[in-house]
Amino acid sequence: MKLKFTIFSLLLLPLAGFALSPSAINVSVFPQSPAPGENVTITLSSYGANLDIVNIIWQVNGKTVLSGIGMKSYLLTAGAAGVEAKVVARVMLPEGEIDKLISIRPGAVVLLWQANDSYVPPFYKGKALPTEGSEIKIVAVPEIRAGGATLDPKTLNYVWKKNYENSSGDSGYGKNYLLHTSDYLDPGVNVSVVAGTVDGKYASGGSISVGAYEPEIAFYKVDPVLGTLWEHALPDPYRLASGETLLAAPYFIAPADIRRPELVFKWFINNSMLPVQIVRKNLIPLAPAAGASGTSRVRLEIENTDQIFSSASGEINIEF
Repeated sequence: MKLKFTIFSLLLLPLAGFALSPSAINVSVFPQSPAPGENVTITLSSYGANLDIVNIIWQVNGKTVLSGIGMKSYLLTAGAAGVEAKVVARVMLPEGEIDKLISIRPGAVVLLWQANDSYVPPFYKGKALPTEGSEIKIVAVPEIRAGGATLDPKTLNYVWKKNYENSSGDSGYGKNYLLHTSDYLDPGVNVSVVAGTVDGKYASGGSISVGAYEPEIAFYKVDPVLGTLWEHALPDPYRLASGETLLAAPYFIAPADIRRPELVFKWFINNSMLPVQIVRKNLIPLAPAAGASGTSRVRLEIENTDQIFSSASGEINIEF
């Protein structure tokens, strides 16, 4: 009996190439909300293709600006506020071309701050500085343009961060300012915001760091006729011509109203505390004894009974 064998031949054919989806190529933009004139880095990455061995062509507003094998990144300088740059990254894969479109819409957000609860004396021309316990108001002033027009800040959505953490309670539609109260554990604060349209098409961001300062006490002469002479603080030492009244100005202490009862003023002369009834909070009358001469040290300590770490002190040497 003869056995018959049937031999099957297997023909091995190469698999047809599979085209990658455009979603297989990722695009990262840094910073995501650039300011006018800021450098923007655009980077491509992929989980399904080796971009190091393929040709990549970069075009900006239809003009080729960069091309070459493995050119995965492009550095762009953003234009003026509202001037959109349309960037196309064309990736020449063996399976075909993939175009990635990136729109760069620069805008500007300026952050301004003020210390809401910081004392400065009358006629002071400088800025009130925040100290421990001061309330700081930070206002975002965005310049975001669309279609040639500047968008109304009240119609934008704001995402705030304090010390790099989301501040959801301060964020939202039309919320263009943030309030922060500093304390001894966190005297300074870094605040950032991204302001943009509700649809997310236009956006820009900004950040600012605001520190806390030590209160300072300066002393001024009170003239019986002209009142407090705010033009110049008294030098140290100060020679007392005769009986005079000195005024202490505690710059930047909180609260801003130094008449508040939680601010306790303690006056000392040569380390001896004066009775409260002798002085009037921030005023102290001085008169040398008849025939006496020498130097005395006058010191003022201010305590906030509501905030144990909010205090100020200053002293001046009085010659007579």
